[in-house]
Amino acid sequence: MIIPPSYSGQPLALFKMGKSKSPKVKVTLVEGHGIGPEITKAVVKVFAAAKAPIEWETVCVEAIKDEQGKMVLPKEMIESFNKNKVGLKGPLTSLVDKGYRSLNRMLHKEFNLYVNIGPCKTIEGCPTLYKDVDVITVRENSEGEYTGIEHEVVDGVVQNIKLVTKDASMRVAKYAFEYAKKYKRKKVTVVHKANIMRMSDGLFLESAEEVAKDYPDIEFEKRYLDTVCVNIVQNPIKYDVLVRNLILSSTIYLPKLSKVDSEYNVNKVMPNFYGDILSDMCSGLIGGLGLTVSGNIGDNVAIFEALHGTAMDLAGKNIANPTALLLAAVMMLEHMNLNEFADKITKAVHVVLKEGKVRTKDLGGKSNCSDFTKAICSKLK
Repeated sequence: MIIPPSYSGQPLALFKMGKSKSPKVKVTLVEGHGIGPEITKAVVKVFAAAKAPIEWETVCVEAIKDEQGKMVLPKEMIESFNKNKVGLKGPLTSLVDKGYRSLNRMLHKEFNLYVNIGPCKTIEGCPTLYKDVDVITVRENSEGEYTGIEHEVVDGVVQNIKLVTKDASMRVAKYAFEYAKKYKRKKVTVVHKANIMRMSDGLFLESAEEVAKDYPDIEFEKRYLDTVCVNIVQNPIKYDVLVRNLILSSTIYLPKLSKVDSEYNVNKVMPNFYGDILSDMCSGLIGGLGLTVSGNIGDNVAIFEALHGTAMDLAGKNIANPTALLLAAVMMLEHMNLNEFADKITKAVHVVLKEGKVRTKDLGGKSNCSDFTKAICSKLK
């Protein structure tokens, strides 16, 4: 995977192989909650079958209270990510109770994971209403409504602050244009609601317009969020890269285009909250959250994960689908420039899904997680 430079001109979390006596690269592994332990074990087994040069360092991510009573992440976990620079994470539970913060948001803030990349690509053997979808969402991952700045004004009245800064907005816009440039995309579209949120989305829009001036060879357009939502379910192939400033991130969509739709070879930029919504919407185009992956990238650390949640009702039943986390691990291998192993595992997953003999219940099959994992491993021998 090509990681475009950040707005500062420095590369985003470029992975450098450190000096080690071991031929394997150490990667931080967070099993997570719910179905997390089951699907992470499936990934470990597949990587072993593929002989991927990865040494897993398992850590626990649970918020603990420091001496001041503040909820913080465990020191051992922070040290592991800072040392290894790259990690794979199972789904984490976020409590709704007052006084608790989202563990995912705590991770994003701790390691400044300010860009989220979410590819959505049609998988042969998993038919949907749409064909040839190949979309990448890139979200600004640090601002918007997900900053968690909220308070009770008076009894019964709660206020949430949507934080947008020019620096973060220009950084994600720069990322989108660089992405379009590297992949020879023709258009960048900023997705916004500046007609309603004139100052916050207005600043994001102005920032994108300013960055666009540095890329005269790439067409630039502006679209309202609601318009994009309608268009993407009518014809997702018309969109290329979407950048948005949503709740937690701005997003980029990158569908693969046919010759007929080549004029829509577009990058879309938008605020954080909108990206969260559009990411899930795109997952529905290719078969659901069980097939959709995500990567959170910063300057020093990169963490990869499945887009789905903990599915607590399925935990311990050996029926969860490990495909999304497995493909997220493949995305991690690409980030680490271990493309040979990424290609081997991807091919094995696609062959099993295409054959259709072994698949989990969410994909219309009757197999369990273990059987599905064994089938993939058998293709790697």
